[in-house]
Parts: sequence; structure tokens; C-alpha cells
Amino acid sequence: MSFLTNFLRSLLLTIIFSFVAPMFLIGGILVIVTGLGYFPGLQALTEAGARGILHFLAIFGSGNSLHGLLIISLTWSFVGGLFDTYAYYRCQILRIDS
Repeated sequence: MSFLTNFLRSLLLTIIFSFVAPMFLIGGILVIVTGLGYFPGLQALTEAGARGILHFLAIFGSGNSLHGLLIISLTWSFVGGLFDTYAYYRCQILRIDS
């Protein structure tokens, strides 16, 4: 029973961190780009960069950037969960073989 609780705890933490990671990554990039817009001469460049990022997110969200970010985060969490399941399975197989 301890194996199941350890697996579920690991899986839950992996899914949560994998969901939050792209939000922080894309949010951090947008904050940096917006912050650079306060420097003279960089406003047009940073507006184009932020518009490009938001357009990229809108592609995945059927026209809505927030939905695109949610879809990307859900995909990352699914892949993270699959990877954690595989790693846990491999750990169990290697433990049995030795």
C-alpha cells in the first residue's frame, strides 16, 4: 500500500508542477518584455514581441490567449504525469531485477 501512496503523491506533485511551469515561464517572459518597454526606443520592439507571444497563445486557444495558455499547461501536466508514471514503473522494474 505504501507503493501506491508514494506513487500517487509523486504523480500529483508532478502534475501540479508541470501545470504551473509553463504559466510561470510564459508569464515571466511577458513581464520581462513589458518591463523592457519602459526603456526609450524599445517600446515598439517589445510591443511586437508581446503581441507575437499573445498571438501564439491565441492559436492554441481558438482566438483566446488565456485559453491557449491553459491548453499548453494542461498538455505539459499530462506529459509530466506520463513521464512520472514511466519513471516510477522503471524504478519498480529495476528494484525487482536487482
